[in-house]
Amino acid sequence: MSTRPFAVAIDGPAGAGKSTLAKILARELGFLYMDTGALYRTIGYAVLREGGDPADAAVVEARLPSLDVRLTHEADGQHVWLDGEDVNGEIRTPEVSRAASQVSALPAVRAYLLQLQRDTAASCDVIMDGRDIGTVVLPDAQLKIFLSATPEERARRRYEELRGKGVDTTFEQVLADMQQRDYDDSHRAAAPLKAAEDAVAVNTTGETVEQSVARMKKLVNDRLASCGR
Repeated sequence: MSTRPFAVAIDGPAGAGKSTLAKILARELGFLYMDTGALYRTIGYAVLREGGDPADAAVVEARLPSLDVRLTHEADGQHVWLDGEDVNGEIRTPEVSRAASQVSALPAVRAYLLQLQRDTAASCDVIMDGRDIGTVVLPDAQLKIFLSATPEERARRRYEELRGKGVDTTFEQVLADMQQRDYDDSHRAAAPLKAAEDAVAVNTTGETVEQSVARMKKLVNDRLASCGR
C-alpha cells in the first residue's frame, strides 16, 4: 500500500490546455492543483513592472533575493502573490507570457522556484503542470503526462481566451507568439521543454474539454490502482 502523496506531472507547450484540464482533473479527484507557470509569470511581471528586461540575466537575478512569491489556494482556485499583492489577473497577458518564457530560461530562476514546487508535492496529492515537471521538478512522479495539440489548435484556444478577457490581438499574432515560445522553451539550455521518457503522450487536437479530462482521469485512476490506492 502506497502512503507517499501521489503526484501527476503534466508537461506540454503553451496553449495545450494544461491549466484548464489540470484544474478540472484536480477538482474531480480531490487533488491540489499547482500552476507552476504562474510562478514564472510572476517573476517576469515583477521585472517588467520595474522597467527591466526579462531576458537580461543580471537584472533578473538581482531582483530574486528581494522577491516574495507565494501561492495560496482559495475557493476559486490558485492565487499567486507578489510582495504581498495578489497579481493573479495581471500575469495573464501576452507580454507577461513572453517575459515568463524569458525568465524561465535562467537557471537561477528555476533554482529559486524548485524547492517551493517540490515542498508542495511532498505535502499532499497534487497535479502540477508546467514545462519540466516530469523531467526536473518531480522526476519521481507516479504519473507523467505530456499534453499537446497542433500549433493552430493551441493558438485558436489562446486567441479565444484573450478575446474573452478583452485583450486586443489577432489570431495571426497569437500564433506567431506561440510558435516563438515553443522554439524558446524547447531550445533553452536550462530544463528545456521535452517529454519525460516515461510520460504518457496525450494529444487533445479536436477533442472537447470533457473528452480530454475523461482520458486523463482514466490514466490517473489506473495508476492509482496499480499503486494500491
